[in-house]
Amino acid sequence: MKRVLLIEDDKALRENTQELLELSDYSVITAPNGKIGIEQAKKHLPDVIVCDIMMPEIDGYGVLQSLSSDDTTKHIPFIFLSAKTEHKEVRKGMDMGADDYLTKPFEEDDLISAIESRMAKAHILSQMNTAQGAKPLISDKEMRSLNELKNFFDDNGDEESYKEGELIFREGTHSHKIYLILKGLVKSHKIDEDGKELITALYRADDFLGLTSFVNNVPYYESATAMEPVTLAGISKEQLKNILENNHSISLELMELLTENITEMKGQLLQMAYSSVRKKTAQTLLQFAEVLNQRTEDPIKISRSDLASVAGIATETLIRTLSGFKKEGLISIDGRNIKIKELKALHYVS
Repeated sequence: MKRVLLIEDDKALRENTQELLELSDYSVITAPNGKIGIEQAKKHLPDVIVCDIMMPEIDGYGVLQSLSSDDTTKHIPFIFLSAKTEHKEVRKGMDMGADDYLTKPFEEDDLISAIESRMAKAHILSQMNTAQGAKPLISDKEMRSLNELKNFFDDNGDEESYKEGELIFREGTHSHKIYLILKGLVKSHKIDEDGKELITALYRADDFLGLTSFVNNVPYYESATAMEPVTLAGISKEQLKNILENNHSISLELMELLTENITEMKGQLLQMAYSSVRKKTAQTLLQFAEVLNQRTEDPIKISRSDLASVAGIATETLIRTLSGFKKEGLISIDGRNIKIKELKALHYVS
């Protein structure tokens, strides 16, 4: 049975998360603060550590720094768990060597997925190191994770800014760069034979953009447009290819990311093909709320045409469906703003 160390000062959250993990067949050790967490990590050597940031005694950054400097614990996958969502806070944790970052409140599936993927990666790298005679696969000067690759984009990429509604790249034009979104929301979209726009994906801060191919001059297969003021950091495909060739662990993580993207796109296509108009509309509202990191009490500021494009239905049909949701008390509408009033009910719309 795999062992998880959970370091969290909120007693209710700690106990609830422990129960959740135990129901998923994990052995769980808990600690109410960073000081005890460090002691438990060195004593039990868990398979993965899930750690809050803001805690008494020693905060999460201090825990990571202490365990990273100890040869017996520095290789244990480390996942930050925090309510902090600001870009700089995420970057700080990743700069220090954390493997992943989950924000509160989190979904059960997201936590389990993060734990499983981090342990799987650690196992694969351990096997590769063993096969090479215990020689470290990656030197200290090389990048260790996808988050360090994002830091490279942030520190060394060419910064570009776009206004709301401005085209970032157009379908069919040749691609030379890969981007990391530093700020804002981007939609990728295609135009069908009837001239109708179909939004294929939504990208937010800390997402990669333009991962069509690692070969220069391959045309973009879709367009990308800023849905609000956007800042990007871009590096050449040649630079990225060199990084991936020299850093196997990053290549593995990037493969995982691309696989997740393909799975999400398949899910969206299935929804568009087989779901009812009501379900398409409800799922699209929930999707935008998630991508925009909105709390349920905050309005979603998005155009009706963009909502319709993601849902794969006509704008007029979407507007009628939204009016129905409003009458049922599921949402409220004030001009362009839509506020979700019954989150759970939207999940079960059929």
